Amino acid sequence: MNDQISPTKLGFGILWPAFWTGLPIKLAFAVLFLAFGIVHFETRIALAFMMLLASPVTVFALPTITMGLDSHIGEGAGIALLFLLAIPIDIWALGVVGRTFFLERLGREPQDGLGLTLWWKCALVGAIFLPIFWVAESAITEASISAVHSMFESDSLKGIPVAERISIELTLWGTVATGALVLLLVIGFSLVGRVIRGTVKAAGHPSENYQGLITRWDLMRVPKDQGLMLTALSGVAVLMSLLFWSSLPVFTPHPHECCTKPEVKAAPAFKPLETLNKDEEMIAQLAARVELLVEQRAEAELEKEKSKKKGQAGKEAEKAPEETEPAPPAAVKP
Repeated sequence: MNDQISPTKLGFGILWPAFWTGLPIKLAFAVLFLAFGIVHFETRIALAFMMLLASPVTVFALPTITMGLDSHIGEGAGIALLFLLAIPIDIWALGVVGRTFFLERLGREPQDGLGLTLWWKCALVGAIFLPIFWVAESAITEASISAVHSMFESDSLKGIPVAERISIELTLWGTVATGALVLLLVIGFSLVGRVIRGTVKAAGHPSENYQGLITRWDLMRVPKDQGLMLTALSGVAVLMSLLFWSSLPVFTPHPHECCTKPEVKAAPAFKPLETLNKDEEMIAQLAARVELLVEQRAEAELEKEKSKKKGQAGKEAEKAPEETEPAPPAAVKP
């Protein structure tokens, strides 16, 4: 049990498990609101929205970022409703994670209302630090991109091919932006840890020994009424599934009348047996036609040969009388 844990580890140890504890529930509500059509997000900032939604420190930072910094993440009444629903989810997640972390890692007695205490302290830090985080990361990214572009516009680097240039530029400014992002995240975790440290110091030490703490920690993860919890979770899951699938046909966008596409008839289903039978019938018909044509051609050739023979016999009959006719008598001289 480490009582002198660093602020960065303390903030990371509380926020990271709380992130994964509350994220599935928040995503379920986000998908449901998208199906109802009351939330519309911009694609280019979807990743930033996921970061804002997933973190329990953004409930007060979101209005500052959207209105004060003019960063439009979307539209619809569902955005405000989604973040309002995220508040009790974050309080519950921080309570579960905080009790476990206090007992297992810090050896401290969790206070009553620990989730609410951790939540308002994290939200206060987020309201102050996240706008600074947003502005600093955006400025560093834009500055690094412009610096890399200006570097490649010099005469010594103009001969680099386009594909290699794009890869080098992306690597250079991406490395700078990623390094700044990691540094700012570490600073943010450290600030959260410093704010939470007062709550840790105010908590007393438990009276149980280490084995008793382990037993108590295990029992905390097991609900008292497991059947009731399973029934409640199953009922909520079924209800949300029904709402989701019932809302999809109604709110699915359809093309306007002026932009309707021509109806395309679906190709008939391919039936191999019928196709083979038709092919066999067609082949049989073609074979019969070929045989008929062959017979007709043979008959025509026979008729031609007969006509030729008759013509030759007639010519021979005409030549025979001419050969047998006697020559005229010679003229007698006087």
